[in-house]
Amino acid sequence: MSGNIIVKNAAQVVTCTGFKAKQGKEMSDLGIIENGAVIIEGGIIKEVGASRDLLETFDTTGFTVMDAANKAILPGFVDSHTHFVFGGYRADEFSWRLAGESYMDIMNRGGGIANTVRATRKASGEELSGLGLKRLDSMLSFGVTTVEGKSGYGLDHDTEIKQLEVMKRLDAVHPIDIVPTFLGAHAVPPEFKGKKDEFIDFVIQMLPEVVDGKLAEFCDVFCEENVFTVAQSRRLFLEAKALGLKLKIHGDEMVRLGGAELAAEVGAVSADHLLQASDRGIKEMAAAGVVATLLPGTAFSLKEDYARGRYMIDRGCAVALATDLNPGSCFSESIPLVFALACLYMDLTPEEALTALTINGAAAVDRAQTIGSIDKGKLGDLVILEFPSYRFIPYHVGVNTVETVIKKGKVVFTKN
Repeated sequence: MSGNIIVKNAAQVVTCTGFKAKQGKEMSDLGIIENGAVIIEGGIIKEVGASRDLLETFDTTGFTVMDAANKAILPGFVDSHTHFVFGGYRADEFSWRLAGESYMDIMNRGGGIANTVRATRKASGEELSGLGLKRLDSMLSFGVTTVEGKSGYGLDHDTEIKQLEVMKRLDAVHPIDIVPTFLGAHAVPPEFKGKKDEFIDFVIQMLPEVVDGKLAEFCDVFCEENVFTVAQSRRLFLEAKALGLKLKIHGDEMVRLGGAELAAEVGAVSADHLLQASDRGIKEMAAAGVVATLLPGTAFSLKEDYARGRYMIDRGCAVALATDLNPGSCFSESIPLVFALACLYMDLTPEEALTALTINGAAAVDRAQTIGSIDKGKLGDLVILEFPSYRFIPYHVGVNTVETVIKKGKVVFTKN
């Protein structure tokens, strides 16, 4: 049963108020309440405001009351791009990259995604569930209360379905809410080498089963040179959209291929990576309301140039940030690292970075109406920092400042 809880006397309640993605200058508006309080009843936010105003006459009977003096309260973080269900690891490939090999070089010699595909195909559902559970526990400790998870390490029928079913089971037992994405077109498997169009046909044939089984909310594709073309990606998207799936895209990561433009054209909810996105693509995403989900941890791990976060915000885009937790290009679920990298190397302000990890992250998974901010009527998902301001997140570089996590009105994590 969902909880009743009151958190009072917070140095800051950083509401990030809103019910849709914030674009451009709106991303600096955090809606901060000094000496604030939040009342959650039945797992839903009932009231938010100044502690004195809210609690002077409020009957606290039946509520757990927490004092957050000298601490900041934030919305639960939304990690809107991860690949957290996978088998095997690729520590050796990290060393190869340090020695000068590129991500695509490693992929072309049978490493990269194909390496993880082999391990994930071998792993049982129970093994993948156990691994996924540990990763979710770690994410929770960083303040993540909603996470998007992708398939894409099967590239065959049985393993893709297995990954999605694992996420469905984990969603039922773990405090973090999981948003599932079908990424059947993550790479071309060996059995379809030289037959990309035929593989897209194969992925399309899986769509009805994914939809009928309610195994995914989104369809994603890796639209990249030597992976899938814009035309192939469009064909998959149109079929997925016709069946009711929402769309995401891995686009313009290594090469300026037109992924951003395609996202705007097909009405994708988000376009992700975007290191090489064109000026035109950025303009079209802003006009179409596509959330630009940027993954600075991946650029950091691959020693690549960062996406143009400052430019995108200044051109009116809604920017989200996510970890891209995966076994190859970014084996990290560290929210504070992503936050700091966005501020230091993508020129986001701390205010914009916080918006990107809360309300805009929620918009990137089409949940801005119910999560991502501390607003009346939304889920009671809160993070309490051990410091009095959100500005300590990037300032205490790479170190977790989360003290307590509340999910639907229940305390689900406390730092020892």
